[in-house]
Amino acid sequence: MHIGFAFDSAALADDQLPKLEQLCRVMKGSPINLFRIVGYTDAAGSEDYNEQLSFLRAQEVRRYLVSTCGLSPDRLEAVGLGERFLIDPSNPDAAENRRVEFQALS
Repeated sequence: MHIGFAFDSAALADDQLPKLEQLCRVMKGSPINLFRIVGYTDAAGSEDYNEQLSFLRAQEVRRYLVSTCGLSPDRLEAVGLGERFLIDPSNPDAAENRRVEFQALS
């Protein structure tokens, strides 16, 4: 599942909230103890800026899952990988590259 973001923004869009609510229900019922929230950007902007923005996106999703869904912050790790691992490398500025993904760790 991907959570999408607007260009140059770490704010959660209203149309992404149903995905987060579904994810919250799954995480609450999961025996997995630790999830990694991984933020990404498109290729516009400097590498340093994109690293920071991707981390802010992951942090915003983590904040939502803790404050709105009631998940323990100890179960959620946020990281930003900037413009690495583009979904659409043929179009590095494409909207689908601006996202947060989730990994189950333990």
